[in-house]
Amino acid sequence: MTAFVQHATGWLKEKQSSPDACACADIRTGKQPARPTLAASVLFLIVLLAAGTPLLGAQSNPRTVHVFVALADNKNQGIVPVAAILGNGDDPEHNLYWGSAYGYKTFFVRSADWQLAACQQKPRQGILERCVFKHRRQNVYLVADAYQGKQIRQAIVDFLEAAAGGEAEEVPVKIGGHSLALKAGGGADLVAYAGHDGLMDFQLATLPQGKSIQRQAIILACISKSYFSAPLRATGATPLVWTTGLMAPEAYTLKGALDGWMEHETDAQVRERAAAAYDKYQKCGIKGARRLLVTGW
Repeated sequence: MTAFVQHATGWLKEKQSSPDACACADIRTGKQPARPTLAASVLFLIVLLAAGTPLLGAQSNPRTVHVFVALADNKNQGIVPVAAILGNGDDPEHNLYWGSAYGYKTFFVRSADWQLAACQQKPRQGILERCVFKHRRQNVYLVADAYQGKQIRQAIVDFLEAAAGGEAEEVPVKIGGHSLALKAGGGADLVAYAGHDGLMDFQLATLPQGKSIQRQAIILACISKSYFSAPLRATGATPLVWTTGLMAPEAYTLKGALDGWMEHETDAQVRERAAAAYDKYQKCGIKGARRLLVTGW
């Protein structure tokens, strides 16, 4: 606040001393309008700042999306086996859900709407790679975590903890010469899970309980509405997009949903964007995509 007041005071002094500071005279009298005092002007700016009004080009806090991606794993997951190179849960570079054409890292790296800000190897136990993306036109960041295939249970637990508003994780990132500490995990504005529906194979002994601000969640996994209903209700989060049948949980569906979410569209509009993206890449027909991808309880 002190730095802002000093900056604002200097700016106002400069404006008040400039020849054109009050150039608009009353055309009937020729008199210049009264100038506000410097103290009054600074007070007005402080009030605007306290109200959250952006001043002097300031940007609002970025919004963060955190997606938890369980790498496809032929050996450790109950999936229909894919090609060995795509189904190696220890190799994110070539994995179906990370390094392949429609994997989360590759797809967002190639997207014209997003730019890669940073990637980190093994940021913590169970995560093989973390990539952070910045939207090119919106003040929105995407934190994407690639979980080792055999750590799918941990990926789902971490997703549910984040949905419940658990402890926020700070993710440092530098972009455009500026350093930021993004709020991920329980501090993210939107959370998503993508990968095999591990709840088909195992049950969780305990379910994360809602702790703070309610948030929305996206679950891109087979029949996620059936298998994730009870866990998601326990978190207090609400389903923005999830599924009623078998699906390919690839990155284009999330990107389509985010296009609408960033524009503050309705849940139905966000779901429609997700369905349109799924149909575009899967060629399943828009009616089929709408039946598969739904919103709400």
